[in-house]
Amino acid sequence: MANISLHNAKQQKNDEFYTQLADIENELKRYQSQLRGKAIFCNCDDPYESNFFKYFAINFNHLGLRKLIATSYDKSSIAGTLLSSVEMEGLKPDGKQPFKIEINKVPDGNNDGVIDLFDVEYLLKNDKNSVAPLKEKGDFRSPECVELLNKADIVITNPPFSLFREYAAQLIKYGKKFLIIGNKNAITYKEIFKLIKDNKLWLGYTNVKKFLQPDGTIKQFGNVGWFTNLFVDKAENPIVPYLTYEEGLKRGLYPKYDNYDAIEVSKLTEIPKDYDGVMGVPITFLDKYVPNCGIDIIKFRKGGDDKDLTYAPASEREREREREREREREREEDTTALAHTHTLSSGKRGLLNQTEYVPNIKLAGRISAEKESTPDCLSNEFEIMGLTSGRHEFEAMPIKRYENPIQINKDGSLSNGSKANTRATLLFKNKPDNTYYTADNADGFLQILYARILIKRIGVNYEN
Repeated sequence: MANISLHNAKQQKNDEFYTQLADIENELKRYQSQLRGKAIFCNCDDPYESNFFKYFAINFNHLGLRKLIATSYDKSSIAGTLLSSVEMEGLKPDGKQPFKIEINKVPDGNNDGVIDLFDVEYLLKNDKNSVAPLKEKGDFRSPECVELLNKADIVITNPPFSLFREYAAQLIKYGKKFLIIGNKNAITYKEIFKLIKDNKLWLGYTNVKKFLQPDGTIKQFGNVGWFTNLFVDKAENPIVPYLTYEEGLKRGLYPKYDNYDAIEVSKLTEIPKDYDGVMGVPITFLDKYVPNCGIDIIKFRKGGDDKDLTYAPASEREREREREREREREREEDTTALAHTHTLSSGKRGLLNQTEYVPNIKLAGRISAEKESTPDCLSNEFEIMGLTSGRHEFEAMPIKRYENPIQINKDGSLSNGSKANTRATLLFKNKPDNTYYTADNADGFLQILYARILIKRIGVNYEN
């Protein structure tokens, strides 16, 4: 039965997409040192037809791989289109049967001094130990595919979007490193967001905008990227804010949510550089965010004693700050042109290399008058506290549930307003021009926002 759902997922229009080689190369070039000596598993496409398999097979020796494993699944729509299974040693000549490939070396089969697809093709045609049929259907959840998973160090592939949650859960269960493609809407899935919040999964470097479909046409996307738990370094591409909290207020920014104890920050560059409270930011924040091992997670308590937040220090964060200071010292000679700029937490112009830090700031949700200066800060020096989903499985929970909410559409028609309890909301005294909501316990008109990630700067201690 498991293979039926996998097959159905592959047959759905939204899952019939195959990654182009250029996109694979563009992302994978950043992880080469982490791949050396590793066994790579590509388990969601037909091996020879998959550009993932092509990339790793051609670059097997260059990357210094220990092993390459790939599997096909039953009744793939592209199986056998580039290299017929009839030609592969070890397979029966009966067409599109699921099979596995295990490669431990890629020799120069035609002795032309270059490793290319001809050598891979020669290997598959002549080495019966490299190719073998699968007894089951090739489902990534099948026992024989799980056995292959256990042989691998890193899984790199494009899994079916509709099975992304289950696929990621399996990788976490078996403790595998991974680099996989997924729709970024998955960030809002409670199972995936929990992995992000727990620093078990984050985003890679690039987005994938175009996919090849079985009929040869190209499908374009705007919200597909790479999810990974490999080391990612985004320190060279920080967010650069330019506003203080007070300056933003004067411009009409930073309204407070009606149903979450946080302020709205609609653009990443508008993150106030002197605000230590909780902020709701777009999910594009995760394009910049990479956790350190020592990042602390703030927990919302459920008690009624007004002690809402707890904080625990982490020594790893201090070690990372020291490493960043060392990198800054190395770059100091090249920063003359940046003398009048600041990075994410620089409180004043010209503080690019400032490393002074003032601990034990007590006023959460207010600007920090005590800080004369702050250290340079990247987006990985924020704590992810929750997602404005309206649900209660995260520590950051809504402080209000709307009673009898009603959605008033732009044409004046009425609809069920339950969406008001699934997002962060802003409260207005005047009736908005667009769709808005009302509720028995809302003293005004509500508008909902797309999912926001709740963050707060690391280093703020809260009194118990």
